[in-house]
Amino acid sequence: MDIGDSIPEFDLPASNRDKITNRDLLGKWAVIYFYPKDDTPGCTKQAINFSVSQSDFDTMNAYILGISKDSVSKHVKFTQKHDLTITLGSDETGEICESFGCWVEKSMYGKTYMGIERSTFLVDPEGKVRQIWRKVKVPGHIENVLQALKEQINHD
Repeated sequence: MDIGDSIPEFDLPASNRDKITNRDLLGKWAVIYFYPKDDTPGCTKQAINFSVSQSDFDTMNAYILGISKDSVSKHVKFTQKHDLTITLGSDETGEICESFGCWVEKSMYGKTYMGIERSTFLVDPEGKVRQIWRKVKVPGHIENVLQALKEQINHD
């Protein structure tokens, strides 16, 4: 997935609705972020930060969608536990993670394994990728995404 590409079609079960599809995002800006696992320290901070900033994104007509391979039931528990307001999509097969290039080889303590690379995609109302953040570090990330969204909107 590169800047200028159209996002792929998807149809995922979601935490706060029956499902979320790429068609649901057309006509508004979208922040699609991929994260490794519900209820881990970094992923929890990121989801809470996006939820806290939801109204800022709402004022710019931007929808926030977090995607991991966790099940919908795990997403619902995670959402309830931390009062999350964002939508979490369940990509249990990993197909969407792969299509966005987020299913990558990782290494920890000398062992290599496949996992989700924390990544964020800013998508315009036509479904085209406008900005990509790979290997995201959580501190300051939401502020960077908000700033990029403002710049894209002002540029258009």
